[in-house]
Amino acid sequence: MTLFNNVQQLGKIINVAHVPQLSPFRYPGGKTWLVPYLRQWLSAHIRQQLGLIPAHPVEFIEPFAGGAIMSLTVAAENLANHVTMVEIDEDVAAVWQTILNEEDWPWFVHQISSFDLTDENIATFLARTNLTLREQAFRTILRNRINRGGILAQGAGRVKKGEAGKGIRSRWYPATLARRIRNIAEIRERITFIPGDGMNILREYADQASVVFFIDPPYTAAGKKAGRRLYTHSDLNHEALFEIASRIRGDFLMTYDDDADDVRFLAQRYGFDTETVPMKNTQHARMQELLIGPNLAWFRLNS
Repeated sequence: MTLFNNVQQLGKIINVAHVPQLSPFRYPGGKTWLVPYLRQWLSAHIRQQLGLIPAHPVEFIEPFAGGAIMSLTVAAENLANHVTMVEIDEDVAAVWQTILNEEDWPWFVHQISSFDLTDENIATFLARTNLTLREQAFRTILRNRINRGGILAQGAGRVKKGEAGKGIRSRWYPATLARRIRNIAEIRERITFIPGDGMNILREYADQASVVFFIDPPYTAAGKKAGRRLYTHSDLNHEALFEIASRIRGDFLMTYDDDADDVRFLAQRYGFDTETVPMKNTQHARMQELLIGPNLAWFRLNS
């Protein structure tokens, strides 16, 4: 079955259980449900049919990587020649720097596999200071797995009852996490990670026609509080983001929650194409996500 055939289900709510789980993160606002759309967007067949350049991206850049499911998918499935992930959050960045370091990722796997997840051990480790980068990475994954919703921002609550009454262990799958880290390490030569401001990277590469961007900024447009609750680094000049996007010579796909009227106004102001897609949030409530790009005809082909 070809990729083109695989996207017949688009326009319906994607069952994330059918999408490969590549990231070690439980990431708030994660885009696993969007992976089938990503494949359609980057499909060489569809891009050539629509005359979009480049047909096969030389470089895929995710300036707000977070849990990085999109970058990992592109790297794992060879949907672009190379992938660059950018993340400003130092704790999240530590995880990617550790996994992509040939000397550190085996330690990371061992630390996760051997850690005895008890309240006492958690408290002891989280109380530590002067951590190395890889120890900071482990602390990040630990907090990500024991906090409600995987939230890493200050003040995030701890899982209590958890799934089936398992409490803090309900989201701690050391064998699964170790496998995902190994899998990423195996393709690390296809990935570059940059700890820093994604807006700067957008500006730097906007004029390169061989680059495509997946842009998933924190949801703080129109004064939304969700982004500030979920992310440590949530402040973003959304109008500046759209202005930079208007100068991208290659292609881009941007996502926002659909009820942000200010975002629709910005998309219209800069002449971008928009479409809505159904998705479910972490409480399984049906919602609409807004896709934005210079040309979303590829979306409408099979929707």
